[in-house]
Amino acid sequence: MTTNYDFDRPDKFVVDAIGPVGNRLFVVQCVQESRTITLKLEKSQIAIFAGYVARIVHERGRPGRLPENVTLDTASDPDWVVGTLGVSYDEDEDRLVVLAEERTVDDGEGRVARFALTVEQAAAFAIRATQLVEAGRPPCPLCGYPLDPSGHDCPRTNGHRPPVT
Repeated sequence: MTTNYDFDRPDKFVVDAIGPVGNRLFVVQCVQESRTITLKLEKSQIAIFAGYVARIVHERGRPGRLPENVTLDTASDPDWVVGTLGVSYDEDEDRLVVLAEERTVDDGEGRVARFALTVEQAAAFAIRATQLVEAGRPPCPLCGYPLDPSGHDCPRTNGHRPPVT
């Protein structure tokens, strides 16, 4: 696996959701000096990623001052779609290391990005990501799928109307 993008001291690592609830595009953007990369992820990837990062940050103890600018620098089309994410902690550098691998359709080798985040950057990311995920559509109490304002065909009702409360 070759790392195509290496951000060893990012100035900024942020997450955002673009578009209306129910039709949002989740992106992660990293900026280091004059380089910027924007990656598309699924909402579920963001939720799991944020939870895992939050646990690592919690184990490290209370972080220092969190970055205040947690929004995208520029809204741009994603450079590529993330297939898999990996997170580790580098004790020597006191940084969380994130590896994002491109989703490929032909099982070929895709691009890889490496981000070495400070504990403060990781904490700010986890907080913002959790806020974005929780701001989405509420889950159906029967099946757990998101409730759509235009209607919800719940698989647990087997084609019948859901119970009225």
